[in-house]
Amino acid sequence: MDKLAEEILDFWTDAGMEGWYAVSAEFDDKIRSRYKDAWDDAVAGKFSDWKLEAKSSLALIILLDQFSRNMFRGEGTSFASDRMALCVAKKALERNFDKQVDGDMRQFFYLPFMHSESLMDQDAAVRAFCTRMPGTGNLLHARAHRQVIRDFGRFPYRNDALGRESTAKEVAYLDAGGYGFTLENMDK
Repeated sequence: MDKLAEEILDFWTDAGMEGWYAVSAEFDDKIRSRYKDAWDDAVAGKFSDWKLEAKSSLALIILLDQFSRNMFRGEGTSFASDRMALCVAKKALERNFDKQVDGDMRQFFYLPFMHSESLMDQDAAVRAFCTRMPGTGNLLHARAHRQVIRDFGRFPYRNDALGRESTAKEVAYLDAGGYGFTLENMDK
């Protein structure tokens, strides 16, 4: 496996849930300073050989789907490589690469589906968490993301970053708590 891919996986594994899901300007800065150039290269297609094996595919997905959210938090650029990440994830699942990765890291094969504003991709995320990673809290979040897409056809909380105008229904939803409101109202 490529040394950079291995470094990305080690860094992300070491960060753990605390780093993955907490908002921290310091952590975002660390990712930006270490991996912004690699992200630029990935977006330019320079790591296409990473798609050939499970762990390097996972590293590419993390670089494109997760690191972008940290490096460009609150900006439209944070979603700029989502389609690329989704393409890598789809190929990885076709090859069952996800089944070669144990533990919490496996979820990152499925998050590009959950980050998509396509209902079909949302359904795929729910299926993946049901069948390929059951018994984790991720299924609730996959179902909640899918519900937002069912309700709005997009993620309203991205509107400002993407320069999209919010509808009155979206504004009411955001005022009610947005994603947190959806989570609270899911049948658990």
